[in-house]
Amino acid sequence: MLWFLSYRIFQAFITLIGVTFLSFIIIKLAPGDYLDQLKLNPQISQETIEALKKQYGLDQNVLLQYLKWLLSALTFDLGYSFQYHAPVSQLIGERVWNTLLLTVSSTVLSWLIAVPLGLIAGMKEDTYIDKAIRVFSYVFMSVPSFFLAFLMLLLLSKTGYLPVGGIHSPDFHKLSLWGKVVDLLSHMLVPVLTLTLVSSAGLVRLMRSSVIEIKNSPMVLMLRSKGVSQGVVIKHILKNAMNPFTTLIGYEIAGLLSGAALIEIIVGWPGLGTLMLDAVLSQDLFLVMGGLYIGTILLLVGNLLADILLAIIDPRVREREIIS
Repeated sequence: MLWFLSYRIFQAFITLIGVTFLSFIIIKLAPGDYLDQLKLNPQISQETIEALKKQYGLDQNVLLQYLKWLLSALTFDLGYSFQYHAPVSQLIGERVWNTLLLTVSSTVLSWLIAVPLGLIAGMKEDTYIDKAIRVFSYVFMSVPSFFLAFLMLLLLSKTGYLPVGGIHSPDFHKLSLWGKVVDLLSHMLVPVLTLTLVSSAGLVRLMRSSVIEIKNSPMVLMLRSKGVSQGVVIKHILKNAMNPFTTLIGYEIAGLLSGAALIEIIVGWPGLGTLMLDAVLSQDLFLVMGGLYIGTILLLVGNLLADILLAIIDPRVREREIIS
């Protein structure tokens, strides 16, 4: 297990370097930068702009710029934001927990919905229950997350029962502890429900197909021929069906992070999505790279967690890694 973890961590580190290097090169190849916008301001002299370039190392070779940024980023010193005039690590630290609040909540809810529904649909194949679950899956797989968020916001704006947009009400700090919890949950409803419905729809289909495949396998046929109870059979089916399901955790986190960024912009949620949008529009190099760096780390951690869970569930995964 130690060798398995070491190998995966090494792979994650190489991936992190590759992603950040390509992103840095692409950003530098884009025409203009934040300092070019300052040239339009007649009050800022050319000497000041050149001094800023030298201060931030933007007058050096692109490869040298990246290496300096990478060495600093490994210690989580992500530079200084041009637009916000604050350390990038501080800006991301203030927003990342808001994004994780959405993604972790929707991930847990997606699993709690997808596993039982997929298991029921697979065990009740071609029944009305299975068809109803498949309709749920097809509908929410077909509806784009941003369109579903717009529909929910429209519904809430018409009813007025729940708040629309933001993370909390203006009088949040005056509320009691329970009042703050209720206020936060009410603001989380639209983004979390949107991400959960879209994510669980695809997971239900995956779980259903895995259950059907294992249900018709020789292993289950042998268990039934030995007179094993239905509960024990379902237990074995569920355990084996979780293997491909667990593998997708990392990809699901990637999808939720990208989907959360779009939903955050739509509902005005102060997370990494809105921060990255402002950074890209203003060509804030260090803020864009900092957001990509933290986002990539979150994705790699998600993939690593999926690998660990898969190795725990199926020891053959560890054996294959050791052999290879």
